[in-house]
Amino acid sequence: MRVLEEWFEGLQVFILQSSTGDSLKTELPRTLGLLDALAIVVGIVIGGGIFLVPNLIAQNLTSATWIMGVWIFAGIVSFFGALACAELGAAMPSTGGQYVFIREAFGPLAGFLCGWTNFLVARTAQSAWLAVVLSIYISYFHPFGPVASKVISVAAIALFTLVNYRGVSLGALVQKSFTLAKLVGILAIVGSAFLFGHPSAAPVAAATPITLSSFGVALIACLLAYDGWVQMSFVAGEIRNPARNILFALAFGIAAVMAIYLLANLAYLRVLSIPEISASTHVGADTAERVLGPVGGTLVSIIILLSIVGALNGAVLTCPRVYFAQAQDGLFFRRFAEVHPRYQTPGFAIAAQGVWSSVLILTGSYEQLIDYAMFAIWLSYAFMIAGVLVLRRTQPDLPRPYRMWGYPFTPLLFVVVAICFLGNMLITKTGPSFAALGLIAAGVPVYFIWRRAT
Repeated sequence: MRVLEEWFEGLQVFILQSSTGDSLKTELPRTLGLLDALAIVVGIVIGGGIFLVPNLIAQNLTSATWIMGVWIFAGIVSFFGALACAELGAAMPSTGGQYVFIREAFGPLAGFLCGWTNFLVARTAQSAWLAVVLSIYISYFHPFGPVASKVISVAAIALFTLVNYRGVSLGALVQKSFTLAKLVGILAIVGSAFLFGHPSAAPVAAATPITLSSFGVALIACLLAYDGWVQMSFVAGEIRNPARNILFALAFGIAAVMAIYLLANLAYLRVLSIPEISASTHVGADTAERVLGPVGGTLVSIIILLSIVGALNGAVLTCPRVYFAQAQDGLFFRRFAEVHPRYQTPGFAIAAQGVWSSVLILTGSYEQLIDYAMFAIWLSYAFMIAGVLVLRRTQPDLPRPYRMWGYPFTPLLFVVVAICFLGNMLITKTGPSFAALGLIAAGVPVYFIWRRAT
């Protein structure tokens, strides 16, 4: 009850209090180890995508070689992005990660716009969407009406908000537990496919020519399945021995995810034909049912639940650190910069994100905002990785415990792919993409008003 009172008290201040005055410069304790950071990377990245995305990929790529190739290419691009993030994180191991990197590379206005869109749309809509998907998969075991589903979604947000409000170590423990559980489950399905599964007897359709457009659609789907690694940088200021652990967590985390995704796809291709995969909306469940019978579908639903729980907890754990860092710079409401005296967490920032995500769930607006969020997130990715190139020139003497492999070609490849991703969204999701640009642009006058008030 006291926690709820603190939340409502803080929410009143959030609405009524201006940002004037000195920002608080309180550091969060470094309590996260390598396993914690690794669990954040793997737990956030592996959601439900690996069970659902193969359907879209098989609809566009009708060759097993091309299917595996696009997963490998997307993994390599994501790996390069993670290495760039590792260089920035090791050089600037500060809470807020991506916000700090963009601020240092492109100035405080760009950093403000990153944090602005993260709170209003990008990360809060992400949490809302994960909570809604969680309620959908819970209904696999017991059907619920629309109102009950929203209650479950909001309750999930409240639960993980409370967990992470009460301590980063508690949140990290939850993250490690669910990450381990879903990895065991995925490997159990993959192993059963190879041990007990038999190649599909369905006729193999003639391969259709692969076009640049079809490969691009498949690549975007794969990139979305690999998304989420950047959020580990948000807690860089709380990771012990950041020069080593940030690099290891990002590099090993994405490498492990890539290996798991490739094994899962090999298992699907062993049990199902490509036409069967393209026709299935639940590839993982269909594969498990073919090998294990009806219990297989139940097992996959449980694993997806575990995956979503890990991703949701990771989002609640990491994202509020961006608003915390922004408030520390005097560019957001002062309460967001406060550290809870007992739990040593950015308690108000965590609670405020939970409240706003719940509002998006209850109003249903997360459905419209998720496309806005995706555009804003990938725009920030492009700027962050480009920041590696900028900072190498503008701050050549910045201590860099790690310099990313393949520079400048590897960060350039990621930036090019990110630009193509954004270009595709402008063409295929024109309305939401321009709405996202409008929302970002609306932050420009807000930034100058904020600076004038401080």
